[in-house]
Amino acid sequence: MTAPRTYRERRNACLVEPGSKADLADRSTDDRLGIDKARAQLELADLTERLRLLQQRLYAEHQRAVLFVLQGLDASGKDGTIRRVFTGLNPQGCDVTSFKAPAPNELAHDYLWRIHQNLPARGHIGIFNRSHYEDVVAARVIGAIDDHRRKRRYDEIVAFEHMLREEGTWIVKIFLLVSKDEQRRRLQARLDNPEKRWKFERADLETRKRWDDYMCLYDAAISATSTNLAPWFVVPADHKWVAGLAAASILLDTLEDLDPKIPPPAADLDGIVIE
Repeated sequence: MTAPRTYRERRNACLVEPGSKADLADRSTDDRLGIDKARAQLELADLTERLRLLQQRLYAEHQRAVLFVLQGLDASGKDGTIRRVFTGLNPQGCDVTSFKAPAPNELAHDYLWRIHQNLPARGHIGIFNRSHYEDVVAARVIGAIDDHRRKRRYDEIVAFEHMLREEGTWIVKIFLLVSKDEQRRRLQARLDNPEKRWKFERADLETRKRWDDYMCLYDAAISATSTNLAPWFVVPADHKWVAGLAAASILLDTLEDLDPKIPPPAADLDGIVIE
C-alpha cells in the first residue's frame, strides 16, 4: 500500500470506519503517515493558514460550531497537539476546556452536565482536552460505574452527539495512540526537567499500571461510538509532529466539508467614502 500523502489520505488512514472495530493493538504508534519531519513543519504552516481562514468564516457566519475532542493516555501529547493545531487561529473564536476528575457540584448532576456547560457557541471552535469519554473509560477503571452502565452510556453518548450535530455542532474526535515505551520516556522526561516536573503526578504511575485496562476500554468505546456524524480518528502519536500534522489535517477536512460562508454585507454600501 502506498504511504498516505495528501491531508485527506492522512485523515482516511486514521479513520475508524463506523461499525468497525478500532483495533488499537493492531495500529502503529510510530507511523509517519508518509511524510518527513522537515516537510511536515512546512505543511503544517500551510494547513494552519487555511484553518485560520476557515475559522474566520465560521466566526463571521455565526451559525454553526465545531467541537474538537482530544483523548489519549497520560503523556500522549494532548497539550502539544492543541498548540500545534491552533497556533495562529483567532483566540476569540476558540475555547479550550481541560476536564479533570469531576468536582462535587459536577458529581451532583448527570455525567454529561459539565460537558454541556462547556460546548462551543455558534461561530466558535471548542477544544476538549479529555471529555465525556473519561466517563466510560476512567470511570470504569476506578470502579465508579459497572459494565452495564458503561455500555448504556455508549448509546447515550451517540444520541447526545447526534443531537449536537443536528443542532449545528460538528464533532472531530481524535485519539492519540502512543506506545507504552514512548509514554515511559515522556514521563521520565517530565521528572528530569525542572520546567516540566509540575506536570507529573504520582497518579500517572497508577494509571500506567492499568495500561491494558485503559487500552481495552478505549478500544471498546471508540468502536461503539464512531458514527457517520461523529467518527473517531486514531492518530499515531509517538512522533509529536506527526500527531500535530494529522490532527490539523482532520480538522481542516471537517471545516472544508462544513464550508462556512461569510454573511452578505449590509445593502447600499457601494459608493460610501469614509472621511
